[in-house]
Amino acid sequence: MTLEALYETIHLRKRPEDVAALIQDVLGSRLSVAEAEILQKAVAAALRNTVWKYTAMLEQFAKVIGAEKQVRKAIELFKLDITPGANAYDDPEVVAAFIATVSPLIHKNPGFNDYKTDRLNREERAAAGLDISRRQYNKLFRCLRFLEKKLNTLIRERKKSFFQRAGKHAFAEDISKEDFMADVNSACFIAYYTARCNLRSEFTVSGQQRPYDEIADMLFQRCLMGRKTTNWWAIAQVYARPEVLDKLSGEQQGALLGKWTSLLEQVAVFLGELWAQNDFNRATMTVRLGNDSTTWNNTANAWNKARDNWMNLIYALGMEFVLEEMCFGKAMRLIAGDVAAWHQSTGSTGDPNLPVWNTLPLPWEVLSGKTNCNLAMVLEACKAAGLDPEKSGWIAPRAHGVVPFRPTPELVHGVTVSNPYLAKILKQHKYFSGKDTKPLFPENN
Repeated sequence: MTLEALYETIHLRKRPEDVAALIQDVLGSRLSVAEAEILQKAVAAALRNTVWKYTAMLEQFAKVIGAEKQVRKAIELFKLDITPGANAYDDPEVVAAFIATVSPLIHKNPGFNDYKTDRLNREERAAAGLDISRRQYNKLFRCLRFLEKKLNTLIRERKKSFFQRAGKHAFAEDISKEDFMADVNSACFIAYYTARCNLRSEFTVSGQQRPYDEIADMLFQRCLMGRKTTNWWAIAQVYARPEVLDKLSGEQQGALLGKWTSLLEQVAVFLGELWAQNDFNRATMTVRLGNDSTTWNNTANAWNKARDNWMNLIYALGMEFVLEEMCFGKAMRLIAGDVAAWHQSTGSTGDPNLPVWNTLPLPWEVLSGKTNCNLAMVLEACKAAGLDPEKSGWIAPRAHGVVPFRPTPELVHGVTVSNPYLAKILKQHKYFSGKDTKPLFPENN
């Protein structure tokens, strides 16, 4: 049962400490004294071992609201004998099928929603055998129009959600329960590393926490020691490092390369749309009023995650020669104006990758073939910026070390708060949100 609970965490956003506590329950006496001591660093801060026993931070990614409300209204207006199942209309394909089934009832073509040109007039309704009033027809037409609009929103929001999650924990959600539970050491590493990858960004100029800490490394070393039973394919879904890819067959490496390339293509299209819809300051990548920075940063994370893993696989398969013809770059995240000012106040010049980003063609346009960028161009841009092209990950897999474990801070819009109760209050009153705050202690009138 505990291993099943551990599996559920890869679909959630649990604190690494709480996942570590489950791992302690799973491994128990199988841990050596040294391993138990390392794991205990996180377990000690698990919610079950703290005074507060809860966190103010959501323990799952934001849920996309489906079209059940709109479908139920359509069922009511069209007087259909249908009982929607729970969450049935969270799936865009199910919603599209419903629209395709209902639209012919008023001789409407899905996708044709113009009030002037696509509605039937009195003669056309009579010819079609629609014995309903103009008012009733307009109400049904409008209902389907709104439902199609909701479908388009649902598709977009699900895409945004998928990119956000993939940008954090790669293909963790593709791991089946059977694969996850096939090897206990693999399961423990996947669950903990996924939780570390899901950490929220902090309001800081000193860099974000790196996911591969000393506890992740200890769990990974256990996988290396038990290599006969270790499920390297499952691990590769979240941690496609060279030492993992070496354990995969050529067929598995090729399949994984296909997955990451497909994700890159999907993200490239969406990045291009966002770039066209927003007025971004490319030179500084500082947020301007009206910029959808959350969506951009989540999608840029997905691009960079996919690109890093794509690069790992290119080298694992001995296909580095591809970079000589096509070497698309990273996507820069947007930075808040106050963080940019903080950087300046400390004498920092900001992200060292920014000059390279500004020199090279937009990466998603390179992948789509609209423009060209090759290895020589990237090398030249990195040299001009004083950046090592290999160590920085522009032309090769990025190496990483092992960082010390650091407890997960309680955050309110990226700002560290001392305890979850205070965090909850500050959230309710919109502190650090960039919106008008509600006073904590309003004056009595």
